[in-house]
Amino acid sequence: MGSQNFLWQLTKRTVTGALIGITISDRYVTVSSIRGSSMYPAFQTTPATFPGSLKGDLVLAERFCLEKYKFSLGDVIIFQGPDNHKRNLVKRLIALPGQWIQIPESSEMLKIPEGHCWVEGDNSACSLDSRSFGPCVY
Repeated sequence: MGSQNFLWQLTKRTVTGALIGITISDRYVTVSSIRGSSMYPAFQTTPATFPGSLKGDLVLAERFCLEKYKFSLGDVIIFQGPDNHKRNLVKRLIALPGQWIQIPESSEMLKIPEGHCWVEGDNSACSLDSRSFGPCVY
């Protein structure tokens, strides 16, 4: 009887902790690992020591600014990829809505539409970013 009570208490605490953790991750902060070299040298990828482990630098992303859109140029943001919404991308914010940007390696000027932003990786040689897919929705 004592071991059943212990298991019940352990299960309750585990479920409660998991629910609190999910709520915090969903509403306030989340941890994401950096994969790929598009943000090198700011963030680096390192090989995993065992399958399924987190690779590279870890980023603690806060979600408070999402409600008020208080983004600043130079911020590193995490967003869903335009071609695969299940894949998160980590890039640097280069231009906000209403701003003009000269498209890299071109003389063309582009005004960023409302609800969009221009993002680029720090390592331009290895980055899939707005230079490839244009302004992204935020």
